[in-house]
Amino acid sequence: MADDLRVGILGYGIGGRVFHAPLVAATPGLTPAVITTSGSAAQARIDHPGAEVVPDADALFERAGDLDLVVVSTPNRTHVPLALRAIEAGLPVVVDKPFAPTAAEAQRVLDAAKAAGVGLTVFQNRRLDSDFLTVRKVLESGRLGEVFRFESRYDRWVPKPKDNWREFGDPAEAGGLLYDLGAHIVDQALQLFGPVTRVYAETDRRRAGVQVDDDVFVALHHANGVRSHLWATALAGTQNPRFRVLGDRATFTKYGLDVQEPQIKAGLRPGDAGWGTEPASDAGKLGVGPEIETVPTEVGRYEQFYAEVRDALRGEGEFPVDPASSVEALRVIEAAHRSGVEGTVVAF
Repeated sequence: MADDLRVGILGYGIGGRVFHAPLVAATPGLTPAVITTSGSAAQARIDHPGAEVVPDADALFERAGDLDLVVVSTPNRTHVPLALRAIEAGLPVVVDKPFAPTAAEAQRVLDAAKAAGVGLTVFQNRRLDSDFLTVRKVLESGRLGEVFRFESRYDRWVPKPKDNWREFGDPAEAGGLLYDLGAHIVDQALQLFGPVTRVYAETDRRRAGVQVDDDVFVALHHANGVRSHLWATALAGTQNPRFRVLGDRATFTKYGLDVQEPQIKAGLRPGDAGWGTEPASDAGKLGVGPEIETVPTEVGRYEQFYAEVRDALRGEGEFPVDPASSVEALRVIEAAHRSGVEGTVVAF
C-alpha cells in the first residue's frame, strides 16, 4: 500500500460508487486515497475504510500534494471546471463521460492538459464491454465480408423520469439520453468505423413531464461508407438486439447487455469467478440463413482501463482513451442534437 499510487475521487454517486472507486481499489498499484461526497460519506467509509472521505472538491484539492491522480465523477456541468482545477494542480485526471457539455469545452480541457504536460483521459468504459469486444473480434475475423451497416441499441425501461441532474433541461447539465447513453454508442461506432461525414437524428421526449430527450435515433454516414444506426430509449419494454452488423458475406446479431455493471452492484470484482462473463444464452449468431454458428461472447474487462492508467502514470504505457476521440464524439452528439431539433442532415 505504501507504494501504491494515490487516487482522489471526486463524487460518490453511481459513477464513483459503482465504477471508479471499486475499479481503482481492484487495480494493483492504485488505492482510493480521498473520496468526496456530500451525502454518502457513511457508505464511502464502509466501502473504502482506507480512504479519507471529505465533503467537497476544495477539501480534496487541499490534499493535492498527496495525490497522484484525480477522477472526476460528478454531475456533467462540473466536469470542465474540476478537470481544469486538477490540471492546474499538476494532477493527471480521468474525466467520466460525457467529457464535457460541448466539444469546445472539451477541447479547452485537452489544450490545457497539453500545455501543462499533464495526463488526461476519459472513462469510455464501454469500449471494454463484453459484447463490444465480441463485435470487434467478429469484424477482425473478416467473416462478415465488406461491412455496410452497423446497428447498436441501448434500451432501458424507465417509464417515470427520475429526479436527478440527468433528467434536467438546462443545457449546461448535458442531460438526456443523447449525452448519457449516446456518449457510449456514438463512441463505439466511431471506434469501429472512424470519422463521419453526415449525421441525422430523431430526438424525442416521450414520457410525461420529461425535460430532456428520452427516445433517440442517430444515423451516421462514415467516411469509409459504413452507415451506423444507433438507438437509445427509456421506453423499451422488450429485448431488442444489442448489436447487428451486416456485411456482404454474413450478418452478426447479438442480444443481451454486458454484465459488469450489475456484477459490481452485486459485490463482484475483477478476478472473481464469473467476472465479465455473460450467460451462454446471450451468445451472438453469425452466418447466412440456416447456416448460423454461435459466437461465444468475449469476457468483459473494465479492469483494463485503470491498469492502463496506472501504467501510464508510471511512464510504462499510454493512457487508455485519447481525449481527442471524446472531443470528436461530442462533435457528433452536438450535430445529432442540431439535426433532431431542425429535422435536417448535418454535414461535417
